This record gives sequence, structure tokens and C-alpha cells, in this order.
Amino acid sequence: MSSLFELVLLVPEAGVEPTSEALDALDALSVSVEDADALTPAEQALFGEPGMPPPKEGWNRSRVVALFQAEAGAREAAALLPPQDFFAGAQVLGVQAVAEQDWVRLTQSQFDPVEITPTFWIVPSWHEPPAAAQQVLRLDPGLAFGTGTHPTTRMCLRWTARHGAQGQRVLDYGCGSGILAMGAAKFGAREIVAVDIDPAAVESTRLNAQTNHVVLQVGLPDVASGTFDLVLANILATPLKVLAPLLCAHVAAGGQLVLAGILARQADELRAAYAPWLALAVSDEEDGWILMTAVKA
Repeated sequence: MSSLFELVLLVPEAGVEPTSEALDALDALSVSVEDADALTPAEQALFGEPGMPPPKEGWNRSRVVALFQAEAGAREAAALLPPQDFFAGAQVLGVQAVAEQDWVRLTQSQFDPVEITPTFWIVPSWHEPPAAAQQVLRLDPGLAFGTGTHPTTRMCLRWTARHGAQGQRVLDYGCGSGILAMGAAKFGAREIVAVDIDPAAVESTRLNAQTNHVVLQVGLPDVASGTFDLVLANILATPLKVLAPLLCAHVAAGGQLVLAGILARQADELRAAYAPWLALAVSDEEDGWILMTAVKA
């Protein structure tokens, strides 16, 4: 495996975007930006509350690292950037070879098993399940949303683990990776329908279900018909509001609706949107996100 080369720059806030665009035009394989003052008293936080704009758009000084296939490309970029107006106040810190690594193993090492409950875990295919795991879903990071690492996914799975789905007909609306549908299968659902508007998510769900030996019906939203004992929808607040009449119509009498993708400050909006059909209540909260549930009389 041939070595890659990285060009390292120190760039003031105003120059980061045009510099990154120029590096992309110069055929950089990737460009990363980080706070040049990280781990010092001058370090700045850019992230605010969930769903709120950040307090600041960029760091005062950024360390910009561009990866190139060949040393000549990195050195050409190092020579072409300094004369540009947007590069004022910036510095070229150097060009260096990147140590050869097993990139697949490096990527995989960033994803560990995710605990949903002490006995229910999401485990990437390259890991052994923890000793305490009684229920395991095998799921690798991929294109579709839902690998168990986000609070909304964890809360939905935790709800299913605690309440069970024994003998139930279940709908996973906006299935992404199919993780919620598969979770329902692990806890006894007798029939599962998983739908998404994205064909890539439909295919991802189909493949993940095969890996986990789960039988389900998967397709675009028109595949969902009739009513269900449990309807799960982990999307976002705005589409959940639009979908209120549809989702409520899919809940059978005595059935339950479980919604996620909602920020804590959006609880009243969702209650109002669903009020004509169901009375939503907050059932769980994690990192600024909430789980809302209702039972159909």
C-alpha cells in the first residue's frame, strides 16, 4: 500500500471555507478542520443546544489538513495557496507522509457494541457480543440512519425491550436501517412491516434483516396497510406532525404509538398535532431528545 501525503495549514476563521474549497479543487482526497487551540485555554465550543444555532460559526484559528494521493500534489497546493488573497494570515505548516495503516480496521475500531439495556445490545459484525447480552442485533454502520448510537434510536429500542412486542403486529414507519423492526422481532412480534420513502433504506433493512435472521415485510410506505398493535416512527418533528393522521390511523384499538426524533422543546407542538386522535406523553428523555408515546382507546 503506497503512502498518502498530508498538507497541514494554520488558517484564520475567515479563510477556512475558501481554503477548503481551493483544496478540493486541487484534488485533495479529503479536508479536515479542527480547532488549532484545542486543549488550550483558548479552545472554543461551537455546539449549542440540540436544534439551536451554534454560538459561533468557526474557530479563531483552525488546523486544516488536506490528504493527497501523491507528494507532488500536496507540495503543489502548498505553493499555490500562499499567494491567494483568501490565504492572508494563514500559514503552511508542512507536508508529510501519512503512516501506512489498515484503514478498515481503523474505521471499525471507532464502532463498539452499544448497550440498549444490560441484556440487549447492538453489536457490529466484527465484535463479539458482551457476556451479559441475551438479545443481540448485528448491525454495521452504513448508509441508512439507525445504528443504535443516536439517543432517539436507543430510546425506541429501550421502550420495546421494556414493554415487549409478544404476538403483536408491528409497523416501523421510516425504518432507515430496520433497527426498530428487528428490535421488535427480538421481543416477540408475530408480524412486522418496515417502510421508508428511501429505496436505499428499504434495501438496507432487507439486508440487515437477513443478517439477523428476522422475517419482515419491507418496502415503500404503500406497503403498510391495516392497523397495528405497535407503530414505531423515529423520524423528526416536522414530518411526524405532517404524518399524524396517517400514523394514528395505523394504530389498532388498544394499540400503542411510539414517536422519536423529537427535541424536548418540541413536545407541545407534537401534543397539539396529535391531539385530535391521541394524547401523547413523554416517556423517556436523553441528551435533549424525547420519546413520546400514546395508547389508542
